[in-house]
Amino acid sequence: MRTESEYKGWPIRQSGSSAAKHTVLLLPGGLCTAVFFDDLLEQPSLEAASVRLIATTLPGFGGTPPPGDLSMESYARQATALAGELGCDAVVGHSLGANVAIEMAAGAGFSGPMLLLSPSFSRRDESRVPRALDWAGGVLGELPFTAVLSLLGVAMRRSLPPDRRGLLVAEMRKTDPRFARDQTRSYLAYLDHHGSLVARLCDANVQATVAFGERDDVRLAAGERRGLERCPWVRLVTVEGAGHFTLNQRPARVADLLVELLSRRR
Repeated sequence: MRTESEYKGWPIRQSGSSAAKHTVLLLPGGLCTAVFFDDLLEQPSLEAASVRLIATTLPGFGGTPPPGDLSMESYARQATALAGELGCDAVVGHSLGANVAIEMAAGAGFSGPMLLLSPSFSRRDESRVPRALDWAGGVLGELPFTAVLSLLGVAMRRSLPPDRRGLLVAEMRKTDPRFARDQTRSYLAYLDHHGSLVARLCDANVQATVAFGERDDVRLAAGERRGLERCPWVRLVTVEGAGHFTLNQRPARVADLLVELLSRRR
């Protein structure tokens, strides 16, 4: 059964029994909300594996109140505290949410297993869209973000399932363009500060599956791939037939990856 609530300002959508063996926190990507995880919440394999899912929305997205501190470190601290208070022993993060999860492990003390869907390990790996918007936003303010939000219906035509596209695009359009501009700048500055997050994830010593869609517009540089392949607790996966939104395009495969990750915990 799926329920909706709020916990200390964080929207919560959850499924599964409170007595489940595992409780997993789900962190969506930029512009996305907890609603993007509904396809995953409905996967029967997770209930069979005794997995409870708690999906949330990063503050500021989907029309939620923005935080005073937009840094990735602050998002990671808040998400780690939320995971602790809700009893979550694992995390699934998509895109920006996956980067928050990496920082949870590297800087905020979260030690549980992680399924990271399309994280960007450096600025050059990130999609060209946020990089271009960041540059344009420095000149034109929030106007480029306003324009992109208005065009999402066309831009997402091949990225989201047709039967869910209208609802999901409407969720993305709830984000305030001024917040989107400021958050994008803060996020890219975080990537620039570290150069690459590969060592940051590897040194955190957490069990992690890193998955990219076969047609993902977020890339992984060859040197970063080699670095991740040397990490004993990191597994790299390509999700066939998917682009960036694997959680919506291939939710059954994502569910299988999560069950596999939880079954091989140290």
